[in-house]
Amino acid sequence: MNVGCIPSKALLHAAKVVDEAEQLGAHGLEFGPPRLDLERLNAWKRGVVEQLTSGLAGLAKQRKVERATGEAAFVDPYRVRIAGEAGERTVSFRHCIVAAGSRPAFPPFIDPGHPRVMDSTDALKLEEVPERLLVIGGGIIGLEMAAIYSGLGARVTVVELADRLLPGADPDLVKILRKRIAKRYEGIFLNTEVTAVEPDETGVTVSMAGKDAPASERFDRVLVAVGRRPNTDRIGAEAAGLAPGADGCLAVDEHMRTAVGHIHAIGDLAGQPMLAHKAVHEGKIAAEVIAGERSAWDARAVPSVAYTDPEVAWVGVTEEQAKAEGIAYEKGTFPWAANGRALSLDASDGVSKILFDAETGRVIGGGIVGPGAGDLIAEIALALEMGADAHDIGLTVHPHPTLSETVAMAAEAAAGTLTDLIPKR
Repeated sequence: MNVGCIPSKALLHAAKVVDEAEQLGAHGLEFGPPRLDLERLNAWKRGVVEQLTSGLAGLAKQRKVERATGEAAFVDPYRVRIAGEAGERTVSFRHCIVAAGSRPAFPPFIDPGHPRVMDSTDALKLEEVPERLLVIGGGIIGLEMAAIYSGLGARVTVVELADRLLPGADPDLVKILRKRIAKRYEGIFLNTEVTAVEPDETGVTVSMAGKDAPASERFDRVLVAVGRRPNTDRIGAEAAGLAPGADGCLAVDEHMRTAVGHIHAIGDLAGQPMLAHKAVHEGKIAAEVIAGERSAWDARAVPSVAYTDPEVAWVGVTEEQAKAEGIAYEKGTFPWAANGRALSLDASDGVSKILFDAETGRVIGGGIVGPGAGDLIAEIALALEMGADAHDIGLTVHPHPTLSETVAMAAEAAAGTLTDLIPKR
């Protein structure tokens, strides 16, 4: 809420408005160059965050939840010491839910304290828009930050160690995103390792090793987005009898209990995927279990969304995963070029696809690329949780003209009932 999902989406919206205004120039609606007022833009972003945080504080007060602000660490399995501006205090507990989150990871050869080197938290402060920006890491966070800074006027280059952007998403979806951003960014270098980052007062010299990458390049600032590490090393875990794994996470059972039964862990501390919506569901489970209710983690899948332009979203089994694991599946795909709403949004390159179990016909996964994919993926996630098949989705009347129709038509394609396209033989 403070340094992640909410401020990034506010800035992504601002960047998207700039991009859309530019795209409309090709269709007869031209605007002048945007005038960027960083102070006012940051004030708006902070206002969005403050509205949510103050609302949460109000909920806590109404429910008589005491809030203590400061840095907390376990003293033993039943006590936590909190050091804050008001001094130090120790709180005893019968049950505890640990939700200390994670922080950006840094390669050992990069100085995280240099002012020309940013992590995602630094980037969201939006202190300036550099002329040339290097983003190290082509995952969700790196590409979202790249979208923000590119939209606000920076010349962006992305470097990724893997052989593609957004590892974890299906290549056919990512291909559409890459084609779009390749026109906007100065460079996208895959299979490329950053071997040295040397910042000084005027810029950063970066050395790279990759087939198509330059051996050395100069940038105004560098943004590091190579992953996150759990904050288990900052909470005195060992004092409570907690032993983080090699990945820094705490092992939990389906009730979110750690090895110390009265201590629960949720969110990034409990392992992948490190997503806010997964943490919320885990938190509810932990609270219900502590309250004596029969509750357990039973979600079949957790959706993932990259709020890039276009957005990429997926849930459940990916097509790549199904092939690798020998899962027999059937697929329904619908190209947005045949959707009226998509054409009116200049998003004809979008795609919706759903995977179905070959034996039962039930949904096992799906993916979408295009505007609003993060919202549209919820329908596939619900269908997966409810054990729906292609007919359940296809026979549900969807409003027209909307992008949601592409989900229904992908299901119709799998069921063999699609009339909006001639099926491939």
